[in-house]
Amino acid sequence: MSTHRLSNVSLADYRLFLKKVGCKHTRTSGGHEHYTRKDLARPITVQTHVDPVPEFVIKNALRALSLSKKDFFEILFGD
Repeated sequence: MSTHRLSNVSLADYRLFLKKVGCKHTRTSGGHEHYTRKDLARPITVQTHVDPVPEFVIKNALRALSLSKKDFFEILFGD
């Protein structure tokens, strides 16, 4: 059984996940980084001053990427 939880994902791990799924860092404005991918209707925004990343931010990104929580941990950690 995995002990990973969405509520304690570090900012570094979240950035790594976004890169692994093909998102590109396009710009930074203020304390926010924006990641895009060709098939996304709008960019995924990450607050750079909040660590760990809030669970709702990860869930919104997963919804936009059409991925599940299980997919998230498999991609990130190889579980």
